[in-house]
Amino acid sequence: MAGIVGDFLGMIRFSHTLFALPFALAALVLAWRETGRLRWPDWAFDLAGIVVCMVLARSTAMAFNRLVDHRYDAANPRTANRHLPTGRLSRSVVWAFTLICAAGFVLSTFHFVLHNDNWWPVYLSVPVLLFVCAYSLTKRFTALSHFWLGASLMLAPVATWLAITGGMAATPVLLGLAVLCWVAGFDIIYACQDVDFDRQAGLHSIPAHIGISHALRVSMLCHFVMLALLVAAGAAAGLGWVYFGGIALVAGLLAYEHWLVRPDDLSRVHAAFFHVNAVISVGLFVLVAADLWLIG
Repeated sequence: MAGIVGDFLGMIRFSHTLFALPFALAALVLAWRETGRLRWPDWAFDLAGIVVCMVLARSTAMAFNRLVDHRYDAANPRTANRHLPTGRLSRSVVWAFTLICAAGFVLSTFHFVLHNDNWWPVYLSVPVLLFVCAYSLTKRFTALSHFWLGASLMLAPVATWLAITGGMAATPVLLGLAVLCWVAGFDIIYACQDVDFDRQAGLHSIPAHIGISHALRVSMLCHFVMLALLVAAGAAAGLGWVYFGGIALVAGLLAYEHWLVRPDDLSRVHAAFFHVNAVISVGLFVLVAADLWLIG
């Protein structure tokens, strides 16, 4: 049993939940301040609902990605050892896992009806799943697939705010747009590894279309815009010196990420992709929470 669970967690790259979940949690604590839902058990119900929805939606999208990219993964030397190409998991089992996660996500959105009298998560559950799963098909027809992935993760703070408050505001939208630019930027870096394969297979990416050097400049531009949006989100939320001081640290980490990756040396892409960005996402949540705790 432990081996099967490990295979599923490995297939969906469960550790990469660190990319979107902290932004959802940042939106959650800001929404709590907005609504005053800081009493027990309100906050516990909210936290449980957001985490369960996030994990199930992401698991659905990642498993679907592995299914529709099965043929490409098998042909690409970098991905040929994934669970479906090697036969560690069968397509029928992964399809069952995908459908169970999708059904679980839709059912989990009723949590917000029961505890917050908010039907919006239920109404939007299927459209959200369709949107995040559609990302897996975008490399077949557009080099802007990186931005579709960013938009999918953008939903984490936006949907969290909507689930808790029942409405929308500038803060989650600006935070979500920052996530969009951040994810698109690091996904462009990640795609640099597959330039030759993507061109051979007829898949689309920014590095495959304009070359690695130009693609890294586009990635850097995305991250500059991300920083501006984080500043705007903090201003809209009325955050203080702890948050804005931390943005300078985030800028330093992004600079380090771009220093790690060179057009003629992609050996450190994994460190740039996972380690640096995991610190950025968790760090931003800590900054928001610390600012609210210390300054209010």
